[in-house]
Amino acid sequence: MKITANNPNRKSWLKITPNSDFPIQNIPFGVFLTRDDIITIGTRIGDYAIDLGALHQLGYFDGIPLTDDIFLQDTLNDFIADGRKTWRLVRNRIADIFDVTNGQLRDSAEHKDKIIFRMEEVEMLLPVSVGDYTDFYASKEHATNVGSLFRDPENALLPNWLHIPIGYHGRSSSIVPSGTPIRRPIGQTKPAEGTNTPGFGPSKALDFELEMAFITTVANDLGDRIPIEEAEDSIFGLVLFNDWSARDIQAWEYVPLGPFLGKNFASTISPWIVTLDALEPFRVNNPKQEPKPLPYLQQAGKHSFDINLQMAIMPEDKEETVVCNSNFKYMYWTMAQQLAHHTVNGCPIESGDMMGSGTISGPTKDSFGSMLELTWRGQNPLKLNDGGERKFIDDNDTIIMRGYAKNDEIRIGFGECIGKILPATEFKK
Repeated sequence: MKITANNPNRKSWLKITPNSDFPIQNIPFGVFLTRDDIITIGTRIGDYAIDLGALHQLGYFDGIPLTDDIFLQDTLNDFIADGRKTWRLVRNRIADIFDVTNGQLRDSAEHKDKIIFRMEEVEMLLPVSVGDYTDFYASKEHATNVGSLFRDPENALLPNWLHIPIGYHGRSSSIVPSGTPIRRPIGQTKPAEGTNTPGFGPSKALDFELEMAFITTVANDLGDRIPIEEAEDSIFGLVLFNDWSARDIQAWEYVPLGPFLGKNFASTISPWIVTLDALEPFRVNNPKQEPKPLPYLQQAGKHSFDINLQMAIMPEDKEETVVCNSNFKYMYWTMAQQLAHHTVNGCPIESGDMMGSGTISGPTKDSFGSMLELTWRGQNPLKLNDGGERKFIDDNDTIIMRGYAKNDEIRIGFGECIGKILPATEFKK
């Protein structure tokens, strides 16, 4: 089915500012609370939130096989479970409705009042109920940097890294939408030199991780696997993802079973899911993989995406400092490879499951996707625009992540993914 919504020449009758992340060619999906305190599924064009529940009730999706309540829910899970054919039909129809040449909704003041909201009138919510969350470790530059910091730089990558997409199962209950404050975590840390008793208290090495995450549809039954050539059919779209990390807590606990309290306290996502269909114009080849992966992980064609990513630190009441500029195209393992590997043992994937990319680091120092790398484990503090410096994240710092894809014809963005760090709560025995 042709993706007519992606036509770069299409214009909307809604006013859209130049270089908006949300032109009519984007049409992402999210969930928001309206000014009437109604939770609805919607999309965004420019600075306008579109109530898809009201749009459906008023007959604008006639001819598309949708249940009456498909957009009257508090998550996108059921809509995502309908599959790619439905996603494309709905995106194409929305693009037609808001096309500058279509007056059906444009000329109905009564309908527009029920369907269209200014973004400042709505509150964005978590777009899906995340039943399960897996975080990968798929950036070669990041894995090499971390291996160099904690092991022998000559053997930074462990023997399995070039053969399988490394991952672990995270904690879905602590995934929160952009704007949610994050409380500094508390936990055990390595014993001080000369002692055998672990430290305990608030993390002193709180870090961000610049990632993206993809959202899946119902993909396979228990015992079945997803062939790599079919994997992208099960990916609905992408969000920005800041997978907060307490490096000192993680360093003490991760042997032998990996991340736990150092990672499960919070992960922040951007509220709009940008579909894989909308990102089609930005496909690029992924980095060359040597040695050649096993047959079930081999793929031909372009399966990476050229998405610019940025991370900034903003101290309280001060200006922000951009500390990282990276790109999703640097990922060594693709989303399709991650999903194919995730299910090769028969693990079932459900609608609304989320897969984190792992920290995205590029080849240059300013493209490293974590404070751990940017400051080289605190040895080289970052200078901020206000004259201060950071080894890791301080209390009351706001971390801002941005992402967009752009070519000569169109820009498709994700908005912002924001979290402010609050001081740890007092520990009571």
